[in-house]
Amino acid sequence: MCEKHKKTRPGATLDNQAAHEQDHRLWSRRDFLSASGLVGAGGLLLGKLPVRAFQPTPLLAALANGPNDRILVLIRLDGGNDGLNTVIERGNTHYYDLRPNIAIAENNLWALSNEYGMPLATNALQPMWQDEMMKIVLNVGYPEPNYSHFRSYDIVASASSSDEVVNSGWMGRFLDHEYAAFLDAPPTVPPALQIGVQSNLVFKSDAANMALAISSPEEFYQIAQTGLLYDTSSLGNTPREQELPYLRHTANPAFRYAQTIKDAYARGKNQVDYPTANYLAEQMAIVARLIKGNLGSRVFMVEIGGFDTHADQLESHPNLLNRLSTAVKAFYEDLAIGDNSLENNVLSMTFSEFGRTIYENGSQGTDHGWGTPVLLFGGEIGNGLTGTYQDLSNPNPYTDPEFSVDFRNIYATILQDWLGNHPELVNFVMGQQQTTINGLVPAIAPAIGDNNKCALLGHNPHPTLPGVIEIKYAMMQNGPVRVQLLDAAGHVLRTLQNEYKNIGSYIFNFRPSDWYVAPGYYLYRLQAGGQVFQRDMKV
Repeated sequence: MCEKHKKTRPGATLDNQAAHEQDHRLWSRRDFLSASGLVGAGGLLLGKLPVRAFQPTPLLAALANGPNDRILVLIRLDGGNDGLNTVIERGNTHYYDLRPNIAIAENNLWALSNEYGMPLATNALQPMWQDEMMKIVLNVGYPEPNYSHFRSYDIVASASSSDEVVNSGWMGRFLDHEYAAFLDAPPTVPPALQIGVQSNLVFKSDAANMALAISSPEEFYQIAQTGLLYDTSSLGNTPREQELPYLRHTANPAFRYAQTIKDAYARGKNQVDYPTANYLAEQMAIVARLIKGNLGSRVFMVEIGGFDTHADQLESHPNLLNRLSTAVKAFYEDLAIGDNSLENNVLSMTFSEFGRTIYENGSQGTDHGWGTPVLLFGGEIGNGLTGTYQDLSNPNPYTDPEFSVDFRNIYATILQDWLGNHPELVNFVMGQQQTTINGLVPAIAPAIGDNNKCALLGHNPHPTLPGVIEIKYAMMQNGPVRVQLLDAAGHVLRTLQNEYKNIGSYIFNFRPSDWYVAPGYYLYRLQAGGQVFQRDMKV
């Protein structure tokens, strides 16, 4: 069976070794070039990865004085997680026929329900399931899947369709555009923080990476304990070492967030024992301590690698799931301890670039496939399963059963219900109208979003008209709208639009030559609903 049903997608299996290795080389090369570009733009290096301090983000500014103290933790399962061996349909004979060597036996499961179970390796999650702190979305994917790690991760990170290339991430667009007109000062805390994640497209906006990237827990501890990126005290007398103090003294003050990270780390405290020899647990312990220390960041991202299980999956995959489960359990136990229990304020969500084939391969592993589950954790989110399990009854030898839930619907639900944003803003961030999943997470009430009036959504070059800039905004109530162009000093130069608009999303096509506007740096302003929004723009 294994030989008969091998797939022919280049790079998806180890059979085409050259293509598979090329896929990984492309991914690594892309990360290197991306990092190099950030360094060239003025970033600093932590180890081998860049760190850059950016202007404040809308989310941070809005939430600093608002009622929303909700936090999102993204957990990346790097490599493509096997969904069929993560959540098992109990008693499904087709599953055991397709995977005679790597299927999880019934006596090695704990019960989610009469229909579904999870491997005993994830038993640490059972109390969370019973306490209604865990939900599962089955068979998550997207149409026309791509089976390259590099390309599929870009799709999942950017929330794009498989036939389009988008160079910004879904969270980066959100952080860049939410309440952008209210920003007037640099932040003292990072808008988002990611640990150990090289590929940072998730947080990339059109202008910059909106997250502070720290390459490893060791790098983090250096900052948290000293407030410095680089040690300046233990250098020798060689010519090179004599040059380093100046460079390091120059670089350290430029790290805007060092002091606030150090302060939060000192205030916070881990109050449970996290699993040892568990890289994910070490990252989540850091996140818990920063949350408990009231750092102020609202989005975090951590990762665990190794899910590209082409061989010996029955040995490696349960170990990975065990590390994930024990790390998550310790994280929420830690958040629950203290004067102010925080587990209800923190939502964690797993994601992976794709799933694995429904067939096992000749190496007792699985190759790159389609749907995979998303696991959600948090206090009072409830429990249950959403989506439809893969239909294994009539398998196609060349492709997997179709996915049941589009990953972008999950993102939209998080943005709207967990982070409290208006659907118009959510649809702009996602690039198209999305369907949210009712009841997936507790919806914040009232939604803060953009005060239900209007939002300036930003600008970009027109995709087909040379020299035209699209200025985008949304109206959440009917009313008059004025769009103006200002010089760098804030003086009004042109009124581009002054009319009444109904509820909806709008694009104003601005061609500078039509308005006799010379190349340079300008501001543009939206006035509507009694509010004023303003952003920078280069013409």
